[in-house]
Amino acid sequence: MITAQDLTKRYGDRTVVTDLSFTVRPGTVTGFLGPNGAGKSTTLRMILGLDAPTRGHATVGGRSYTAHPAPLTEVGALLEARSVHPGRTAHHHLRALALTHGIPKRRVEQVLAQTGLTDVAHRRVKGFSLGMGQRLGIAAALLGDPGTLILDEPVNGLDPEGVLWIRTLLKSLATEGRTVLVSSHLMSEMALTADHLVVIGRGRLLADTTVTEFVRHSGAGTVKVVTPEAAALADLLTAPGITLTTDAPGTLTVHGTGPEHIGRTAAAHGIPLFELTPNTASLEEAFMDLTRDAVEYTATPEGAAA
Repeated sequence: MITAQDLTKRYGDRTVVTDLSFTVRPGTVTGFLGPNGAGKSTTLRMILGLDAPTRGHATVGGRSYTAHPAPLTEVGALLEARSVHPGRTAHHHLRALALTHGIPKRRVEQVLAQTGLTDVAHRRVKGFSLGMGQRLGIAAALLGDPGTLILDEPVNGLDPEGVLWIRTLLKSLATEGRTVLVSSHLMSEMALTADHLVVIGRGRLLADTTVTEFVRHSGAGTVKVVTPEAAALADLLTAPGITLTTDAPGTLTVHGTGPEHIGRTAAAHGIPLFELTPNTASLEEAFMDLTRDAVEYTATPEGAAA
């Protein structure tokens, strides 16, 4: 289990993470999400003891990462997949890591096979593609057969087969009762992989919930309404935060409120409804809706004034 308690990190007068608390539990894949500049990488580095928090603390398995006598057997991490000496072969890189913890050579062979690198095990890393480098980083994270995995953008550079492979791997590791924390910008992949979400923006916690609940309670969904009195119903529903559009006579698309409120409003005024269909937001839409005010770097549309 990973526990972050009141994590705060300041660099000079700039606060990157503020009073961040969450728990990542075993048996689930937890997606760690946030816009660029949200503080995700800094948080992961604090969990792994690479950055000291200004305030607060983080533990893995009940103790700080640096307090584990054999950390590779407790926590497998992937932060920078290409942080490998380019002159080493994949086999020599993993073998060197294994020797630091007394991990047997057969385990090196196992993770090479598990990550699909057996055929290139004796090639120098400088000749690896981005996807092969990712696989090597994941192999290193798995080397100590740890109970906790912390992976930053693990599908970066992988082809579709590789993406499916890592998705299946993470789910199987969680099924075994391991703790899996995955940071990613690919919402479509997180929707298929993660069970739980921790979402941050500008260094603060925005959501800590299941994927299902996150999407369900998002304000990004819409409701399709079909009624012969569309104009009258639209007038009744008009309120701050509610947007109404119409694509055809007698049809409304309502954003900002749910079918319960729409149905009660129609019933109270005797307006017949022929259809009342909620259109649930995708994870990407829900994420964009939640983090809209927490985006640090916003692009200017082409042709717009700078």
